[in-house]
Amino acid sequence: MSSATSSYQEIQKRSGTFSQPLAVWAVAFACVISFMGIGLVDPILPAIAKKMDATPSQVSLLFTSYNLVTGIAMLITGFVSSRLGTKWTLIGGILLIIVFSALAGNAETIGSIVWLRGGWGLGNSLFLATALSAIVGLSTSGTAKAIIFYEAALGLGIAVGPLLGGELGSISWRGPFFGVSVLMGVAFLFLLFIMPNVAKPKKPSSLAAPFKALAYPGLLTLGVAAFLYNFGFFTLMAYSPYVMELNERGLGYVFFGWGLLLAVTSVFVAPKLQKRLGSVASISIVLTLFAIVLLVMGVEAYTPATIITCVVVSGIFLGINNTLITTAVMESAPVERSVASAAYSFVRFMGGAISPWLAGKLAEWYSPRIPFYFGAVMVLLGVVFVLARRKHLAGIDAAVAHH
Repeated sequence: MSSATSSYQEIQKRSGTFSQPLAVWAVAFACVISFMGIGLVDPILPAIAKKMDATPSQVSLLFTSYNLVTGIAMLITGFVSSRLGTKWTLIGGILLIIVFSALAGNAETIGSIVWLRGGWGLGNSLFLATALSAIVGLSTSGTAKAIIFYEAALGLGIAVGPLLGGELGSISWRGPFFGVSVLMGVAFLFLLFIMPNVAKPKKPSSLAAPFKALAYPGLLTLGVAAFLYNFGFFTLMAYSPYVMELNERGLGYVFFGWGLLLAVTSVFVAPKLQKRLGSVASISIVLTLFAIVLLVMGVEAYTPATIITCVVVSGIFLGINNTLITTAVMESAPVERSVASAAYSFVRFMGGAISPWLAGKLAEWYSPRIPFYFGAVMVLLGVVFVLARRKHLAGIDAAVAHH
């Protein structure tokens, strides 16, 4: 390698998080809109329950079907994207989201919305697993900064989604579903005309690749930790709207505040904490603090003001944790980044599939306090698991610093 090439790469590596090629911005823009789709439905959960005479656990199946299909389909994303190519996998995923979100907006029963959210989840899996590896692969600023850029898009989408969902939901519960369809149509055009074709890998990925990746103890450790903490995360997302006693617009503002803190801390706080304390210590601290917030929510389950405050504050810890874990996953196994992302996401989304339904059921069986207590215990188990297996994560900080 010539010294000029070496110097150029070094300059690129040192460039800022937001100094990215246009193709990366195109993918990030589509990511923002995709993540808006996750939070858009949050403010309308109580409205759907009331309109369709459904229980919270029945409505929470909107998250369960979405996460279950997303998680399982993650196993085929590498197989598909290595054959179709990054650009066309992203576009295919977006098309599925456009179709299924529009159909969900036209649905008449809770059961049909649940099934259609599953189709939405299939599109989401093709898009999300490929988007992360596309941003990392197309970025010129190194893996760590590319992931922070991705997390910034995630945070922005998660913040703006509920705000828009609240406004559209105050008109009709169908509004957010149609809103996603229209926005993803914009993202579709953006990617179609701006994103370049990325070269396919020389050797297509096999269907067994994600399972083989989970044989690496570092990746498995992070996957199981995320599976456990997702019980807390989706209790917050899918169950807390029922105990806040707010209308659609009010819920939109609460989750906007939550998402805003999530976005800011994922970009500006997580890298500093990781540098100062290391990944394992940082993940353990922020997850413990998140578990404490959930415990407080359990104690104060009948005090809407406390629940609202806790939801917003939890964004701080979830933002930091998202960046820390995603960055660690990318360095936890000697496999393609898209394969590592898919394997990790498969395990993680299984937690996201079980927890929303279970949170609603625990409230029906016992009391509104129990879902929060249960979520807190599962998050703490995640911390214990990470600490017990920290030797498998020993080389991650050095790898992050190198990239």
